[in-house]
Amino acid sequence: MTKQISLLGCGWLGLPLAKTLIENGFSVKGSTTSMNKLLILEENKIEPFLISLFEDKIEGDITGFLKNSEVLVIDIPPGLRSSTSASFVAKIQTLVTQIEKSEIKKVLFVSSTSVYEDVEIFSTPLEVTEETPTNPETESGKQLVEVENLLLSNPNFNTIILRFGGLIGEDRHPIKYLAGKENVENPDGPINFIHQEDCIGIILEILEQLLDSARSDNKTDKIIFNAVAPQHPTREEYYHKKAKNMNLPLPIFAKNTASKGKIINSAKIETVLSYIFKKEV
Repeated sequence: MTKQISLLGCGWLGLPLAKTLIENGFSVKGSTTSMNKLLILEENKIEPFLISLFEDKIEGDITGFLKNSEVLVIDIPPGLRSSTSASFVAKIQTLVTQIEKSEIKKVLFVSSTSVYEDVEIFSTPLEVTEETPTNPETESGKQLVEVENLLLSNPNFNTIILRFGGLIGEDRHPIKYLAGKENVENPDGPINFIHQEDCIGIILEILEQLLDSARSDNKTDKIIFNAVAPQHPTREEYYHKKAKNMNLPLPIFAKNTASKGKIINSAKIETVLSYIFKKEV
């Protein structure tokens, strides 16, 4: 069987993911919203598509993008930071109508651990598993939960939800923005980060296992994974250590308010997929 993947969103994570998939024998159709990026995709042997989702329509050749693929990876951010942001749920609903017309049988949706609430820390932080009820505090988190449920409840395809923690990489780390800042909140809040390399490794492992059963008609493999590195130091410990390692000024944490947070448990990734995390955050 041809290992054909449609990857919606070739951004910071999606582009290196597509490259890795191709290195591992997959054929990849990749989407971007930027005309300037089409050539970059093509140069990396990714079949390029210019696709933009809206609440009531999709611009671009969505039919061609989905054609001949049994697996769709959705890796696009909700983009809900401004008060005028369009509904992410409505955009995905519009996409679902096209998925239902296509040959797609498996959907992998990249979500976020922001679907879980942060709780006040008294002694030991709350540990969160995939069985923990979602209770998001942000608009982005609320819409992610709606999208997850929308996809999981659709009988026309199987869905896997992958909830990543904070994304970091060689070119992306929050200490660069926190260095030297004062009154930084949540000194005792635990870190829940995952390195780009592990994000890609986990998705690759899921897709390899997905394709083993891609022609199965059963709908029992709808599953949710948390994906966070197993190290959970406090924010103060972690950011002070990173600042020192990078020769940056230490951030100064606020001490007069209670910290909030949670520890994301990713043991299911390790047991179900037999995945071993490669990068310590």
